[in-house]
Amino acid sequence: MIKKILSYLTPITIFQTKSDLSKSIEVTWNNGELVLDSKNANYSYGSLQRILRHGLKEIGFNRIQPMQDILVLGVAGGSVIKTLVDEIGFKGKITGVELDAEMARIANAYFQLDQIKNVSLIVDDAFEFVLKTKQKYDLIIIDVFQDTHMPNFLFESFFSNRICYLLRNNGFALFNTMILNEIQNQRNKDFIAGFNAASCKIRSLPRLETHNELIIISKLES
Repeated sequence: MIKKILSYLTPITIFQTKSDLSKSIEVTWNNGELVLDSKNANYSYGSLQRILRHGLKEIGFNRIQPMQDILVLGVAGGSVIKTLVDEIGFKGKITGVELDAEMARIANAYFQLDQIKNVSLIVDDAFEFVLKTKQKYDLIIIDVFQDTHMPNFLFESFFSNRICYLLRNNGFALFNTMILNEIQNQRNKDFIAGFNAASCKIRSLPRLETHNELIIISKLES
């Protein structure tokens, strides 16, 4: 409790480690809130939670609450899961896929993700999981980063078409991206302009928290 109070004056790091995939992982009290960061980016809670909450509000809390199945690609500390459960009141099944086993351990140890009964956390590669799953989802949240780097497969048409295929009719995909330079800005423009999934439409919410752009994909009713 003392560290939480003191964190309103200055951030207090309570745990620091690294993994095979992440050079730096920090759990820090910051302004009374426990956050998870990499060396250069906020991974969970803090600004990331605000960004994804904005996207969920854009989709509509009232649309999300009665959904049955949600897939989260890139869990980190699980802040978006906490938003779904605590704020939206989602009671369906949440499947979280996290590549970094150490990150999954931290999510359970510091953010009690394993205490949420309707969450199943799987340590797996997001691309591999999307290829092999047979489940259909009402909402897919894509938040896959390694520090500030985003894997190239996220912007390939094969992946976006597969995401559309996995969505149920009237479902949504919420894709969080980071734009730090003009190359990445053009990458997003090309991705949106080249999006050609016949059963889905796409739109963007640019420049959230300065460097993030949310892309929303919606599945049309067939």
